Amino acid sequence: MVSSAVPPSLPLLARFRWKLAPALLIVGIGDWLFYQRHLHGGYLGLFALAVLLALLAGRPVLRRDRRAWAAMAAAALFALALIYDASLLAWLLFWTAAGVAALIPATARFDDGWRWFQRLVWLGLRAPFGPLIDLKRLLKLRAAGRAGRWSLHAALGTLTLPVAGSAVILTLFSAANPLIERFFSSLLLPDLSPELMGRLAFWALLFAMIWGLLRPRLARVLLPVFSGRGDWALPGVSVASVTLSLTVFNLIFALQNLMDAAWLWGWAPMPQGMTMADYAHRGAYPLIATALLAALFVLVTLRPGSETARTGSIRRLVMLWIGQNIFLVASSMLRTADYIDAYSMTRLRIEALVWMALVGFGLASICWRLLRERSAAWLVNVNLAAAGLVLAVICFIDLGAVAAQWNVRHAREVGGRGVALDLCYLGGLGDSALLPLLSLERRPGLQPEFRERVQAVRLRLHAGLEAELDRRWTWVGQRRLDRARAMLSGAAPAALTLGQRDCAGRPVRPRPTLPALTGERGK
Repeated sequence: MVSSAVPPSLPLLARFRWKLAPALLIVGIGDWLFYQRHLHGGYLGLFALAVLLALLAGRPVLRRDRRAWAAMAAAALFALALIYDASLLAWLLFWTAAGVAALIPATARFDDGWRWFQRLVWLGLRAPFGPLIDLKRLLKLRAAGRAGRWSLHAALGTLTLPVAGSAVILTLFSAANPLIERFFSSLLLPDLSPELMGRLAFWALLFAMIWGLLRPRLARVLLPVFSGRGDWALPGVSVASVTLSLTVFNLIFALQNLMDAAWLWGWAPMPQGMTMADYAHRGAYPLIATALLAALFVLVTLRPGSETARTGSIRRLVMLWIGQNIFLVASSMLRTADYIDAYSMTRLRIEALVWMALVGFGLASICWRLLRERSAAWLVNVNLAAAGLVLAVICFIDLGAVAAQWNVRHAREVGGRGVALDLCYLGGLGDSALLPLLSLERRPGLQPEFRERVQAVRLRLHAGLEAELDRRWTWVGQRRLDRARAMLSGAAPAALTLGQRDCAGRPVRPRPTLPALTGERGK
């Protein structure tokens, strides 16, 4: 009887063909958007949505997995964040969510963030070599399914040596024989210019990225999460030493927190020679480092189920100490807020406040883990979820615009308690500072010289945004431009003195030209 079984290579070949079409389509879309049209900005979000559609078309299993749909929804959200205001953060979060969606059908459940971090790293490391690995596998299967018949893999193996040897010999002959050299020169070979090589590399990058999602592979070996349970024999760690350490630590922290409360809340005068701004600036980051060390101490010495964690007095001391650490983090945030009030707001200082809030949340979660005897995986997942939620929200908030608005409202030139407005910093924020500067420019009571400087910086940002939207369109940029035009409708055009201006809008005086030297003295 003749077997009617389908060769194993045919289903694999069919799957490759179904994935090859959306992969090539993504390469074509990327080439048209980014190489031919030189578009970026919000167009990255459109490209990201196209990647998700290609992923759904090339991997039908995703359409039947609810967990994959949740990850795809998160990826679509970050694609919309790219359309709203393209940023590296939104781009990284999109590919993280898309990678989770591609991998999750092959897993039993979502175990913990540490294991998923390893899976995503492996997915990224394998992506550049994935097409070559799959091509080699396909050729082997086709060769096995065509036993006794011609196969491409066998043909390549047979022809490699004669083709390579002939190429070397003809190259040497062309150097010695002008007729052979003219013959090869007359062939219509592609111009391997740097531009063409760069475009081919760009195609390869796009293909590897989408192919890694269409043909993902789970990491075979994963490092487990540090259990963090039970007793762990460490030199010098015992019930007595931990009790004594926590007692001393609580006393030291109480002293620091009392001084913070007395000086930051105005209960006592500052030490001689130190201002509130100096005190606020010098202590914020070291105190956060202290809180992180405290968290590490608790994780190592008070593991759930250990003898130290079961001791009632130690548990009470730990709760008190973590509470003091949270108070210390709050004091660090207050220090940063006082420094901002004395000087100015920046993106970095907003990010520092967010980071401090996450540190405080992490300390509270460590305390909860100890009380409820949660696993280390739970601790990783809850902090990862909190950080992910915060980062997702930040994707839709322009921190530069927040900083610019705050600085404009609290500047010394408008009666605020802050320092003089740093127009160079606002100009460096780009179109994020356009609307705050425009509202400041229209504010009554400004000094004419200062208003002119604000107007000069605003005009530069306005012109830059109009030129940028042609190639780097974003929803938030278009909205800013439309609002700026609406605010300026009916207003008299800006009348500025001609000439160059520096980053703060001040006129730059031209350097005096020296008379040409003739080389003769006395003339």
